[in-house]
Amino acid sequence: MLQDRIEVDGSPLDKTPAIYVVLNKPRGVVTTTSDEKGRVTVYELLEPGLPWVGPVGRLDKASEGLLLLTNDSEWAAKITEPASHLDKKYHVQADCVADADLLARLTRGCAVASDSVAGEPGELLRAKEVRLLRHGDKNSWLEITLDEGKNRQIRRLLEALQVRVLRLVRVSIGPLELGDLKKGSTRRLKPEEKKAIDRALQTQA
Repeated sequence: MLQDRIEVDGSPLDKTPAIYVVLNKPRGVVTTTSDEKGRVTVYELLEPGLPWVGPVGRLDKASEGLLLLTNDSEWAAKITEPASHLDKKYHVQADCVADADLLARLTRGCAVASDSVAGEPGELLRAKEVRLLRHGDKNSWLEITLDEGKNRQIRRLLEALQVRVLRLVRVSIGPLELGDLKKGSTRRLKPEEKKAIDRALQTQA
């Protein structure tokens, strides 16, 4: 059986080892390699000399928290593909005092029009689980669990229910938790954490 081999000047090119990075993305940082508006990108927060890695999914500019980056594209695709149904948890500050009715409506879901196509039939957006963490006189913190990755899903769903998101922090991806990693800091994914995510993906498959 023939196998392809890549060589440079007659010497075989070693395969770059798989790299898995955990980042606590701050608010205001964009998840792109470069930005025409001069905004800080996640790549400016990575350790110098790190081989290229790509984000596993996205967090929009206003969102913060747990973001994985890797050069293992097959592994990244498994995490982000809708069929994986890998739970992702977010702590969300809403501009209202949440009651039982709002929590029920978030899990029941509603049809929301696309961000990009006016007049397009709405897609059903809903949370897998919602619980109230705490509340003040004018706002609340909710823990929202998603098992699908639709664009700006939480913001669009809450907006459809006339609720504005004040902060949105991703705190876990499957069994991996953000923990006490400081904002703007990175670390390498531990081997046991990688194995735990892989087991979760197999369970959901």
